[in-house]
Amino acid sequence: MRLSCKSSILTGFSGLVLAVFVLSGCSRGKNDPQADHWVVKIGSVAPLSGPQSHLGADNENGARLAIDDANTQDIRLGGKPVRFELLSEDDAADPRTATIVAQKLVDDGVNGVVGHLNSGTTIPAARIYADEGIPQISPSATNPKYTHQGFPTAFRVMANDEQQGQVLGQFAVHATHARRIAVIDDATAYGQGLANEFEKSVSRQGARVLLHEHTDDHSTDFSAILTRIKERQPDLVFFGGMDAQSGPMLKQLRELDLNSVFLTGDGGCSKEFHELAGEAAEGSFCSLPGLPLEGMPRGLDFKRRFEARFGDIQDYAPYSYDAVGVLIAAMKKADSPLPERYLPYLKTLEYPGVTALIRFDANGDLAGGAVTVYRWHQGVRVPVREGATGKDSGIRTEVDGKSAGK
Repeated sequence: MRLSCKSSILTGFSGLVLAVFVLSGCSRGKNDPQADHWVVKIGSVAPLSGPQSHLGADNENGARLAIDDANTQDIRLGGKPVRFELLSEDDAADPRTATIVAQKLVDDGVNGVVGHLNSGTTIPAARIYADEGIPQISPSATNPKYTHQGFPTAFRVMANDEQQGQVLGQFAVHATHARRIAVIDDATAYGQGLANEFEKSVSRQGARVLLHEHTDDHSTDFSAILTRIKERQPDLVFFGGMDAQSGPMLKQLRELDLNSVFLTGDGGCSKEFHELAGEAAEGSFCSLPGLPLEGMPRGLDFKRRFEARFGDIQDYAPYSYDAVGVLIAAMKKADSPLPERYLPYLKTLEYPGVTALIRFDANGDLAGGAVTVYRWHQGVRVPVREGATGKDSGIRTEVDGKSAGK
């Protein structure tokens, strides 16, 4: 395993000074096997500033609750007591910042990482953790590329966009009966990736994609794109992106008197989306990987405890909680918090989480992940259909109890 501290800092020092620096500086935060207890550091990375900060805080709070719960359990590893600490970093949903804070966590000696929130930040950060052999579990990044880069340290605890895109495409064609479809994405790894999977899904089922437009994850004026779409009069408009764009987009779409069905993925399936879209949100659809809270194995208990401390759940807090739980469960199996010791146990672990029975496939993806489609009705996100995907279960999509696909 290579040293985490940058070698350029050491240039020009004598061998003696170099040795002292390596021993005292680069080892900071690392667990000492000779100590009488372990201090186990879990990193958490998400956008804690900017337009996605509400989602980032949700991830961080889910991880924090899991850390606090673990510290009440008198966990011992290798016969020594353990104190868990959460090291939280803000990547601002920016890929370059993500690599900087990933290196900071490595240098701070984290034993594992929960994050990042966005696919566009998770993918570049994954190499940094992999180079150091540090396990990384994302609670929310859904682009398949994250786990398909070949890094043995990369895992996720929710369905990916191949799975989500299939369910969304089947819903669009079979539930809403859309045949003429417009697609928009925000040109990020998440938004464009999900939009592409959705487009492939609807095309396989015989629907026609009239046009595929691109914006970015900072825009709030979509009048030019929506005007072009209105000229084609699609049955359905799909957007791959986050709530900061999907809310204003739907509002502007309705202001243009375009009554197409509006469908988006998990990035726009939040209370923030509804607040930004206002009355235009009524009757629109979105999806979330996983089951509704009330359908999760321990969802209602988690909801009660989380909301008593932090307030409303946004989207991903239960998955962040489970990501911490999985890391700790693997440490317990290995009887060690050292990444090189517990990493092999992640690959075979079966963990009874809040969200599901968690086990990983050969890529590090959640095996048999579920996807739920929701409809906004009077300000409430109401489940419409649950679809289970993955090699273990095939694909099941249902609307009102009737099969809507294979």
